[in-house]
Amino acid sequence: MDKKKVVVAMSGGVDSSVAAALLKEQGYDVIGMMLRLWSEPGKEDSNRCCTPDSMAQARRVAAKLDIPFYVVDAKDVFRETVVQYFLDGYANGETPNPCLLCNRQIRWTFLLDHALALGADFMATGHYVRRRTMDDGRSELLRAVDPSKDQSYVLHVLDQQKLNFALFPVGDYPKPEIRAIAEKYGLPTASRKDSQDLCFLAGEDYRNFLQRNAPEILTPGNIETPDGKVIGQHNGLANYTIGQRKGLGVASPVPLYVITKQTLRNTLIVGTQEQMGTSELTARDVNWVSGEVPREPFRAEVKIRYTAKEVPALVMPMDGNQVQVRFDAPVRDATKGQAAVFYRGDVLLGGGIIHSI
Repeated sequence: MDKKKVVVAMSGGVDSSVAAALLKEQGYDVIGMMLRLWSEPGKEDSNRCCTPDSMAQARRVAAKLDIPFYVVDAKDVFRETVVQYFLDGYANGETPNPCLLCNRQIRWTFLLDHALALGADFMATGHYVRRRTMDDGRSELLRAVDPSKDQSYVLHVLDQQKLNFALFPVGDYPKPEIRAIAEKYGLPTASRKDSQDLCFLAGEDYRNFLQRNAPEILTPGNIETPDGKVIGQHNGLANYTIGQRKGLGVASPVPLYVITKQTLRNTLIVGTQEQMGTSELTARDVNWVSGEVPREPFRAEVKIRYTAKEVPALVMPMDGNQVQVRFDAPVRDATKGQAAVFYRGDVLLGGGIIHSI
């Protein structure tokens, strides 16, 4: 019987390396594939996803495992979609999460298409998440066994068609065990450090990237209190994040925080800790992992940022692929452009982009 063929999206990191090793051990015909992504001119050695060193590490892992290895040029499509999405989001007063679009358009569309063109039955990544096949044949996404590494938040964009091809071998293991498996196989990435920065920022503050690539959106304007009192000047709304306290440049007898950004007026609204928080929000472009839109409001745990803790809420589906989320208690730091993601226990139900608060 022919072996099932799987393409592993490799990054030169320990997680995707171990994913390839585990799948080979399980009897799959494994192929390694790595994307060459866009970097600012002169910063190619700093893009954490595809530096020459990362590429060399991935090649060494493939050689160690005796699997084929290919590099796919995705520079143009990455720049046109993901980086432009990042710039447009800030121009619109949002705080975008480009990893969401990268997973939807680059990894699970562009790369998946290349994998299928090679005759692959599956594509695997080193994401910490679990996939389960239900009795009716549909796929569920579940949080990883290791809650400290769980990456299900950024994969709420996957639908049933994509999940039919998806394998996530490392989601069943705690991170220390993944490193131990890498040591057991003698993989050169065993001790390689994790990186959480946006790849194309090359370890830099996003504000510097915006200054070079979209300076026109950094227009100064007023800083106001919620009652409309002007108390200072900001140097471009994109330079601030919801909940930010330091670096506001205004004198106040009490700590002030960024509450909201009013894009049309180019105004930054700041207030006290008591004035922060929201009890509801609306999310757009909602993806339901099951493929079925709920007909009635339902209770769920909702995560409003990748690093946020889930909080209980009522989720109300609306027309136009939107939902309204009503929290049991006010939440801080809800931010336009980030995702609101819904869970029931360990099961990822879906999510969408926060667009009004």
